[in-house]
Amino acid sequence: MKTHSVKFNFIMNAILTVSSVLFPLITFPYISRVLLVAGNGKVAFATSVVSYFTMFASLGLPTYGVRACAKVRDDKEKLSQTVQELLIISGITTAITYIVFFVSLFVIPEFAAERKLLMVTALSIGLTSIGVQWLYNALEQYSYITTCALVFKVIGMALMFVLIRKPEDYVLYGFVYVVGSFGSYVMNFLRLRKFVSFKKTGSYNLRQHIKPTLRFFLLSAATSVYLNLDVVMLQFMKGDIEVGYYNAGIKVKTVLVTCVTSLGTVMLPRLSYYVQQEAEEAFRKLVAKALSFVLIVATAVSIYFTLYAKESILLLAGKDFLPAVGPMVILMPTVLLIGLSNITGIQILTPRGEEIKVVYSVTAGAVLDFVFNLILIPKFGADGAAFSTLMAEVLVLAIQGFGLHKELKGIVKEIQVWKIILGLAGATAAGYFAGALTNLGIFFTLCVSALFFFGTYGIILLMLRETFVTSTLESCLRLVKKRG
Repeated sequence: MKTHSVKFNFIMNAILTVSSVLFPLITFPYISRVLLVAGNGKVAFATSVVSYFTMFASLGLPTYGVRACAKVRDDKEKLSQTVQELLIISGITTAITYIVFFVSLFVIPEFAAERKLLMVTALSIGLTSIGVQWLYNALEQYSYITTCALVFKVIGMALMFVLIRKPEDYVLYGFVYVVGSFGSYVMNFLRLRKFVSFKKTGSYNLRQHIKPTLRFFLLSAATSVYLNLDVVMLQFMKGDIEVGYYNAGIKVKTVLVTCVTSLGTVMLPRLSYYVQQEAEEAFRKLVAKALSFVLIVATAVSIYFTLYAKESILLLAGKDFLPAVGPMVILMPTVLLIGLSNITGIQILTPRGEEIKVVYSVTAGAVLDFVFNLILIPKFGADGAAFSTLMAEVLVLAIQGFGLHKELKGIVKEIQVWKIILGLAGATAAGYFAGALTNLGIFFTLCVSALFFFGTYGIILLMLRETFVTSTLESCLRLVKKRG
């Protein structure tokens, strides 16, 4: 099976990531103005609730499946056996999850109030189960993943503009969201036979997968708690309006985190393969590149969107969502924190089979998030929920970083931090003054300030010959020259 380079995979995933940035920029301004604050809050609540049920149905397979399949991807018989076993486990857990879900719709009053919306969004549980995205990631089929996802994103966007016309259409928007986000999983399932056989060649050994999947489930559960707990607790304690503000506040942060962690998505199967082959030097070099990428990109976007949080909210959602500026500013540092913990947890500990350490750190973060939410949400609402998440991310990174301080010490020495700091200082000054001197409306203010901020940042890093930036630019130029 042909395997593309990490660079090619990153480019493909970068295209998908850029689409994840562009589509919300196109759709959210429309949806926020049509569904208004309450409608957006209802949909955000439903998707958060369903994400918990999806977590139980998946049982850690999204991450464990990548590692398990990556290790046997060169042997079709073993790969087919592994996929069959994981699908059986997934089918059992999905069936149990749906039973519990439908019972909860009639038992929990808050769920019963939005029964139709929850039932529609719950279609994503079954689609995730049959989508076997973990297999395509393990086989590094990023060209296919990107193309298929883009097609369904376009379909979802078209359906949104055609069907969503008034605030009462929030249930219909839940369906459009499922189509755009999970519709490609149907194609994944139909395409399975291209890579694996469903012919049974021996007895199934499901037991070998139980312990590692449970470990990854604990990781997924703890992560999901503090990623979605804020929205759920806000709904129960404050209602739709506060959830709507918070959802607008985290929109930019979510997009930026997707960009920053995009490299990790394509690196996990390759790093798992290096561990299997005991290629320690290749493993270390790849992690060093990932750390440089996160530090350079995450710090820049965090600072820029802190400076222009108000303008970003006005452009994306309108003046009715101005209370979302506070949560957005508070959450911006988490872009860097999540980017770094993605490296320590998903790119270092997980490929080495030490995911239980990640579980401990994320569980600690989830507990801290829950406690802070109980204290802060009643008084500060969305701002309190945002601060709780920030503190949880700090704790997660601190625990993982402490456990890996010996390994990270040597890698960090290779990163030219002082050059990044100088670049950020110059970029901040240029971006701030460019925005302050621009009086051409919100959109043009953001365009001009972003041009000066990131343009200055890139120029300074190139002038200082920052290693990662210069090597990346040289690789791109060589690729262009070769293609030409």
